Amino acid sequence: MALSSPGLGSGLDVSSLVSQLMTLEQRPLTALNTKEAKYQAQLTAYGSLKGALSSFQNAVASLATPAKFSAAKASLADATVATVGASAGAAAGNYSLEVQTLAQAHKLKSGSFTNTSDTVGTGTITVQFGTYSGGSFTLNADKGAATISIDSGKSSLAGVRDAINAANAGVSASIVNDGSGNRLVIASKDSGLANALKITVADDDANHTNNSGLSQLVYDASTGGTTNLTQTVAAQNAVAVIDGITVSKASNTISDAIEGVTLTLLKANTPSATTLSVSRDTAGVQASVQSFVKAYNDLKKTIDDLSKYDAANKRASTLTGDATVRSVQSQLRGLFNTALTTAGGGLRLLSDIGIGFQADGTLKLDSTKLNTAMSDPTKDISTLFAAVGKPTDSLVSFTGSTTDTKNGAYSVEVSQLATQGKAVGGSAAALTISAGSNDTLTLTVDGSAASITLAAGTYTAAALAAELQSKINGALSASGGAVTVSQSAGVLTVASNRYGAASTVTLTGGTAKADLFGTQTETAGADVAGSLGGAAATGSGQILTGSGDASGLAIKVTGGATGGRGTVSFARGFAYELDKLVGRMLENDSLIDGRMDGINASIKSLGSQREALLRRLDAVEMRYRAQFTALDGMIASMTKTSNFLTQQLANLPTPGSTE
Repeated sequence: MALSSPGLGSGLDVSSLVSQLMTLEQRPLTALNTKEAKYQAQLTAYGSLKGALSSFQNAVASLATPAKFSAAKASLADATVATVGASAGAAAGNYSLEVQTLAQAHKLKSGSFTNTSDTVGTGTITVQFGTYSGGSFTLNADKGAATISIDSGKSSLAGVRDAINAANAGVSASIVNDGSGNRLVIASKDSGLANALKITVADDDANHTNNSGLSQLVYDASTGGTTNLTQTVAAQNAVAVIDGITVSKASNTISDAIEGVTLTLLKANTPSATTLSVSRDTAGVQASVQSFVKAYNDLKKTIDDLSKYDAANKRASTLTGDATVRSVQSQLRGLFNTALTTAGGGLRLLSDIGIGFQADGTLKLDSTKLNTAMSDPTKDISTLFAAVGKPTDSLVSFTGSTTDTKNGAYSVEVSQLATQGKAVGGSAAALTISAGSNDTLTLTVDGSAASITLAAGTYTAAALAAELQSKINGALSASGGAVTVSQSAGVLTVASNRYGAASTVTLTGGTAKADLFGTQTETAGADVAGSLGGAAATGSGQILTGSGDASGLAIKVTGGATGGRGTVSFARGFAYELDKLVGRMLENDSLIDGRMDGINASIKSLGSQREALLRRLDAVEMRYRAQFTALDGMIASMTKTSNFLTQQLANLPTPGSTE
């Protein structure tokens, strides 16, 4: 193929001519690039807006919890005596605290074994918890008994230890070498007098109390009991004196002596006392409210930076005049200016606690006004921020709401209180239990089956009720169920601790059933029933959930009478509403995402236009080059002809010449 270079023959700068012409032809492409850059800037700006909204949402979401605004703080003059914490609602005041004794967990040790591999024995170990007093043992009915199987593969000292620990029976086991041999140490996991240990065995050697085989682990310190284990640490309650009142608790952590205050005792300080101070955490509330104000102002600054117009330089920002940004601003301002007419905390507007707009549109907090509101016991700041229901009845509590719950004051009518499923004996229970004769019982509680074996012996009615409750709850521990067993005139009642229609107790069999209950009466539990705001509500256990305007409003009715039970004033506070509003703005199908989707679609369309334009420009450039190449050839040919003619003409004789 012959090589050619446009312009060599004619002297024309073809490449420059084509380049200049293509520069003109490419003006539409430049316009497309400029438009795409603008769209990309808008996408970046919307991304910044979404980021700012997300940060604001995180800030307001943390304020939507009522406890945030009722926090308390506590301190001790002598911090070495105990650690102290206060929860929302703790009453402010000063208390004297004297710690007399610390709680201790019961610990027992075995006799000495040469090696941890030495055989102890096989059979079953039953662990019960209770109180030793006056030579008798009273079962702790709130703690389930547990039976642990020891087979030949677990019969060594180490194997028994591991089996006890694996059973999760409320005790722990370890082996301690005291220099003369190895001893098994069994300790109650819970401290306190009522958690002392009683350990019985069913020894495979058929003797359940001698100091041989598994019987080496028997411990019963009641009168006439067998104590083959030795006590190393006695069960003991923590005893403290608070404002002159003696308080005895099973644990060193005491959370129910002073409402809302948790004490963890560290040491005794008797006979001296230290001062416990409880006060409202106003500084924490102020910081939370200030963070709310700052979060809004940070969001506003971001919006302003993205949408402001610089009049001095006559320069617009990326989103100046943008309808989506205006909509975001309008919705936020509109929510701030909506009064909470049904809030039950005595506050309606953010201005009631000193939050107001300034001339530049930012928020400002008046700390003096906020402190005044916090000091007023009739005001509840949480109702301004969280979704809160305030019942007027002390036995009715607010438990929750949904986005469907409308603000309002709803009357509470209770037509039926929630009840528990139970089985009631038809006659007084037999008080003597004989092994293998009348010692087993099977039952189903809330749908979970349980099978128990009672300890042989002669009981009082109260002791028999405690034995039943302990054994049943131990058998139900895996399912999470529990019962309370009581007696009246010797007649036993087993009641599920659950409320509602799902609460049932069914006695299904066992050798003790007839002696303990005779012909029992079994009654399923019932759900609470009633209405909220005049509309029928749905009951589930003790929870009543409204419908209609009160849809999703849930209250718990824990007692009282049927009939009118006052009102529940409900309102969704500003933080709650802002959280939900911003959440909607950030959803995938929101106004912002819709706008961004539109921009992305436009960018995609520009890409298609660019591809088509580039194809056309390639064709135009090829045409220009072809035309100029042809012109170049034509001029070169004409130049050659011109040169030939010039040469020939120059060779012609001059007129008048003799040649």
